[in-house]
Amino acid sequence: MHRIVTFRHLPAGNSILLFCLGLFLMAALPGCSAAAPERYSHPTLRPYQINNRTYYPIPSSYGFQQAGIASWYGSDFHGRKTSNGETYNMYSMTAAHKTLPMHTVLLVRNLENNREIVVRVNDRGPFVKGRIIDLSYTAAKKLNIVGNGTARVHIVAMGEAGKNQQEIMQLARTFYEGEFYVQIGAFTNPDNALRLQNRFLDAGHKTFITKSDVSNTLYYRVQVYVGNTLRNAEQARAILERRGYTDAFVVAR
Repeated sequence: MHRIVTFRHLPAGNSILLFCLGLFLMAALPGCSAAAPERYSHPTLRPYQINNRTYYPIPSSYGFQQAGIASWYGSDFHGRKTSNGETYNMYSMTAAHKTLPMHTVLLVRNLENNREIVVRVNDRGPFVKGRIIDLSYTAAKKLNIVGNGTARVHIVAMGEAGKNQQEIMQLARTFYEGEFYVQIGAFTNPDNALRLQNRFLDAGHKTFITKSDVSNTLYYRVQVYVGNTLRNAEQARAILERRGYTDAFVVAR
């Protein structure tokens, strides 16, 4: 399983890879989005309505990232059932999200103080305009947002895990390790993926195509190898984003 990683503002590097990417000007090719599945592998993936608005949970957290306002919920809900049937514990590292699959592990960064935490999605919400995630009391406390109630955050899906807290922490410990790639496109048409791959191969970059089945649709994902350090991967992604690949994100194997 790929691990999805986040990005920080870092000084420009001098590596040949980054220099080449900076000179490699290309227009972005259109990506594809998966159709809504007709069958649901779990009841929590079914569309649901809150306040006359319908929400459509997504079948996979692969490549998911989002920026917005985080809030938290505590004692009023402590001991109640969450949307996936667990008992809410305000002292656990959990969160509510409107559409992510249950047990998605998220890296949450407070953009106001750069604090980071790892949480697991086990509930739905928040259903307040402009808010993207509801954190447990302990998670919010670690980000230092309990007093203010809200904060602007950036969230990145790191994969999916069970309820075991040890498994979640293992994901966090290995977050900065591995071989890093920048994904620059995902296509249902293999010819489109091959054309994009060849552009980068012709420019001297190691580029691979991986296959992934999402809701019975086969996707061809084009990924550029950027080394074994997160620093280079983040810088390469930023360069590609400026060159038109607005959906580019970093993955680690």
